[in-house]
Amino acid sequence: MRFVSFELDGKAVLGVREGEHVRIVGTESLESLLGRGVDLCEYAESNTGQEKVLARDLKFLPPLQRPPKIICVGLNFADHTSESKYEQPDYPTLFFRVHTSLIAHDQSMVRPRVADCAGLDFEGEIAVVLGKGGRHITKDDALSHVAGYALFNDGSVREYQFKTPQWTVGKNFDGTGAFGPDLVTADELPAGAKGLLLETRLNGEVVQSANTDEMVFDVASLISIISEAMTLEPGDVIVSGTPSGIGWARNPKLLMKAGDVCEVTVEKIGTLRNVIADEAAS
Repeated sequence: MRFVSFELDGKAVLGVREGEHVRIVGTESLESLLGRGVDLCEYAESNTGQEKVLARDLKFLPPLQRPPKIICVGLNFADHTSESKYEQPDYPTLFFRVHTSLIAHDQSMVRPRVADCAGLDFEGEIAVVLGKGGRHITKDDALSHVAGYALFNDGSVREYQFKTPQWTVGKNFDGTGAFGPDLVTADELPAGAKGLLLETRLNGEVVQSANTDEMVFDVASLISIISEAMTLEPGDVIVSGTPSGIGWARNPKLLMKAGDVCEVTVEKIGTLRNVIADEAAS
């Protein structure tokens, strides 16, 4: 199933995509449902007969607006590691995002109003949403903890990312983490979202293209390794890494400016689209 979070009459609601329509299934958020251990498909099937709205008319919200944790993975495609001038690490490069950085499908991605920001960089990725938590999760059991997958554009302010050895600031400006539009349940996709084409387009031009089989650490490995250190929780999001082609590594650099349109597409999951806008003066 494909779950969509959106705003209707000023309230956040949850729906299931059915062709060109979305059927409303309730007002409880995905993070709340997952936190309560609810089976999402059973929940949707038990809430039948409710109002339907046209998908094209929706004001989308991120699939989860306040995930317990957003854990991002850097350098998880070898070609991207090479273009970034790093040695390929033998352990996942992890950093966190905060929920205040999240935006939805069709919402503006914000180029921040700071003096030394030339533009935003794009990073198309797959987001893994956990349905079960735990500690010391084995790799063999890891995929049973996945509720579903969504798309992510890890908009990066590179000048701030590289101000220090820690990347956190450049990855957490408000309005730079595009997430959505659908949460596609794991049963709809190949195990671990393997074998899927991931592409990013900027103003219609393909700027990133790779297969998810090329991940250095696959989804099961990431869940298992991360859980060695910390307790994972239902609703946690793991943003699994971007392939080569980023704008910062090009000569000349290709960074996103106001008016640009960036789209992240993964086969069988869909397309995440955002227009870039300059941060408004306060």
